[in-house]
Amino acid sequence: MTRLPPDIDPESRSRLPVVRREALDEATQAAYDEIATRSATSVAGLQGPGGIMLHSPALVAVHRAYNRALRTLPELGPALTELAILVTARGMDQPFEWTTHEPAARAAGLAERTIEVVRQRLPVEGLAPREAIVIRLGSEVFGMRRVRPETYAEAERLLGRRALVSLVAVMASYTGTAVLLTVFDQQLPPGTPSTLDESPEK
Repeated sequence: MTRLPPDIDPESRSRLPVVRREALDEATQAAYDEIATRSATSVAGLQGPGGIMLHSPALVAVHRAYNRALRTLPELGPALTELAILVTARGMDQPFEWTTHEPAARAAGLAERTIEVVRQRLPVEGLAPREAIVIRLGSEVFGMRRVRPETYAEAERLLGRRALVSLVAVMASYTGTAVLLTVFDQQLPPGTPSTLDESPEK
């Protein structure tokens, strides 16, 4: 068994302790219950970003509502949404986020080849055009810290403005989640190895 870093709480598997349900008000207890049961909008349960956010009760309801909206945007659909999350996790080199969402991406219908292109930062040639532009857009955002005009124009053409704004909102939100997971050093569940390799050459 891998030894946890010395500043990690063994119950929460992060730098923060688990929040006790009885310490929360009634409204936040409802959010706690949803997080604890690993709902569609909380795939990691209390040992993950949802559990971390419970330490800031005033933000929980807003954060969960926004997350729920992002995960159910009809203009993107489940596969492109999960692809955007994986692109973000790879761009941030966040192993918890990647390992948690890889099975969700597969369940949403994302092809293994697409997942491998993101994981290994391979060329996008041969992928469906909408998948390819999502990956290209993300690689420029995270790798170059800017988006080239021609990439933006192609993304708007292929996705449409509404879907493009939604896509970028998903990436922005999960970038925040990656920062949250990194700062509090959220560890994966016992016996769950990371499926994100050490960062390939960017």
